[in-house]
Formats: sequence, structure tokens, C-alpha cells
Amino acid sequence: MADKYIPTTTHGPWGSGRPHLILSGPAGHRELPLDQDLVRIGSAGDVECRLGGLEPLHAEIHHDPNDEYVLVLHGPALTNHRPEPIASIGGKLGEILRSGARFVLGEHAFVFERDEYADHGRPYGGRQGGEGSRERLQPDRPDYTGAHPVIPPVAGDAG
Repeated sequence: MADKYIPTTTHGPWGSGRPHLILSGPAGHRELPLDQDLVRIGSAGDVECRLGGLEPLHAEIHHDPNDEYVLVLHGPALTNHRPEPIASIGGKLGEILRSGARFVLGEHAFVFERDEYADHGRPYGGRQGGEGSRERLQPDRPDYTGAHPVIPPVAGDAG
């Protein structure tokens, strides 16, 4: 008999979990990997995801120092949540994306996906009793200092 799976924390290694956007629009469906610390979406020629019918720079996805993926809007959109100031990206208004988060820019719908083990959202397999139940706290996040290119390692730090 195989060992029973016991869910643990959602603190995977830096950038792990194959973070990506699933894009649906007039041209069909495709995946957009979030393999850079900044992915820009819009109609300009120099953005990473160029789509017709959008502002030149319509939105950005920031991979922040906390290993979160943050949506920052520069044009009209439908989103899951109202943007709020995100300290890790200089206080810009944004939304921290969790697996299943959906947003719409013009005729283009996006869904954020990241493997559960790395999503930082719900530890230990999620809430067992529903949204109103309590869940065990997970340990603090690992120190990602040095893993993120904009945070240089502290002198004398072993990590």
C-alpha cells in the first residue's frame, strides 16, 4: 500500500510551480509562461505579450521579492479583487495572483496558474471545513534574498 499523501506548506523554491497565464481570446487559447520578473501585456511592440485592442501598456505581472506574482493594471480590466498598494513593488496598486485568479483585458481573458506546492496560498491542503474554518498556520516563508535579482545578498550572509 502506498504511503498516504500529507499536504504541507506552500513554500516552494523561488519561482517554482510553473507559474503561467492561460490566455483565451479571439485567436484561441495559449499559455504565457511567467518566466521573467516583469511580463508586460499590451499592444506596443516591445511588450512580452502583444495583443490587439489593448492600451500600449495595459498590464504588468511582477514577480516580487516575496515570490508572489502581482497584477498591476494600466488600462481598464475586470479582476477578482480591487487593487491595493503592494509594498513589495514600491506601493503600486496591484493584486497578488493565486491559482485560478482571473482577469479580463478587452477581449482577452487570463487565468493565473501555479502548481499548488508553490502557490503560497493555502497550506496543508486548504481549509478542510470550508471558508469559515480555521487552518493551521504554516511556518514563515523562506528568505528569498539573493534569489531575486533586485535584492542583492547581504554581505556575510551564507544564503
